[in-house]
Amino acid sequence: MDTTTDWQGRRVVITGGSSGIGLELARQLAGQGARLLLAGRRPAPLAAAVAALPGAAAVQADVTDPAGRAALLDAAMARLGGVDVLVNNAGGVRAGRLEDMTEAELRAMVEVDLLAPILLTRLFLPALRASGDALVVNVASGLAQMGVPFYAGYAAAKAGLARFGEAMRRELKGEGVHVLTVFPGATDTPMMATSRADAGLGFALQPVAEVVAAIVQGMRDGAFEVVRGGAARQAMLLRNRDDPAGLDAHFLALKPRLEAAVRDHRAL
Repeated sequence: MDTTTDWQGRRVVITGGSSGIGLELARQLAGQGARLLLAGRRPAPLAAAVAALPGAAAVQADVTDPAGRAALLDAAMARLGGVDVLVNNAGGVRAGRLEDMTEAELRAMVEVDLLAPILLTRLFLPALRASGDALVVNVASGLAQMGVPFYAGYAAAKAGLARFGEAMRRELKGEGVHVLTVFPGATDTPMMATSRADAGLGFALQPVAEVVAAIVQGMRDGAFEVVRGGAARQAMLLRNRDDPAGLDAHFLALKPRLEAAVRDHRAL
């Protein structure tokens, strides 16, 4: 598919759809004719998103809560008449030393970044199968591909999501449901607002519109993965594979600056 009508009439559900990557994805797909249902926890941003996207619908729902997931499916069936694309985008992050995090913060990351997408996908599978040509998009993170100090809990949850997506892609092969996993690098979204990590620490912010354009292209092409971060990230991933001890030394030199830059990074 390569025309601007790729998504004409396609029924798309996006969690975390009121800001960041989710909202930009909604904008780009709306411009190509998709029918949208956005989910989020906060009513004001959801209302603003719908106002900016004529024809889109929204439901206030916490995807970590069984009632919220059920409400989202009910809304999708009532307002869209089915589901062709499920985007598991809602996420949360808390950075810092593991021993400085509370159990509640760690559980919150696992709940929203890993368990909610698994349970939501399970719940939506009958509707997705009924589509006959469906897609699940799981928004993981570049930190799912390579562990970075002070992001242990987040990396663990997102790495779990990546392997879940890979397993489900193979489980659903030949059944009319494809699974795409996205590995964004640091992206200029509200989730990064409390981080002070910069390009010198490996956190150069990418424009959200460019990241989402790559996701849409991957969705169009039937890709298995979309990896963002450019040549620098590819070099780091190769080094992590070929010289992990060297990369350990690299992070050792950065640890004091990195810890100071991310200790307040919180979006849960």
